[in-house]
Amino acid sequence: MKKKTLKTLCSTLMILMIMASFTIPAFATDGGTGNVAGAIENTWTTARQQVETVVNNVVFPVIDLVLAVMFFIKVGTCYFEYKKHGSFEFTGPCILFACLIFTLTAPLYIWTII
Repeated sequence: MKKKTLKTLCSTLMILMIMASFTIPAFATDGGTGNVAGAIENTWTTARQQVETVVNNVVFPVIDLVLAVMFFIKVGTCYFEYKKHGSFEFTGPCILFACLIFTLTAPLYIWTII
């Protein structure tokens, strides 16, 4: 029992030493002044164009596609409910349509807000 505990302790210490040897300290200051907010702002200004491109070309189209599919499915189910019960429920399709319009137009103004 003591041998197993010693083996576990040695393994744990070895793993901790390996982890410590691979760590690199990161100093997020702007010119050594301690201004972390300035470092974050500089990073954002350099990466902003790449983030905009990815969000505009990947994220928004995926969200638009999901919302469009959900909208047409909801309209179809509402139509079948109308045929079955005689009343059409407008709330679900209207909310999905409003969200779809919002995400289709979001790339035009979202970057001026952020």
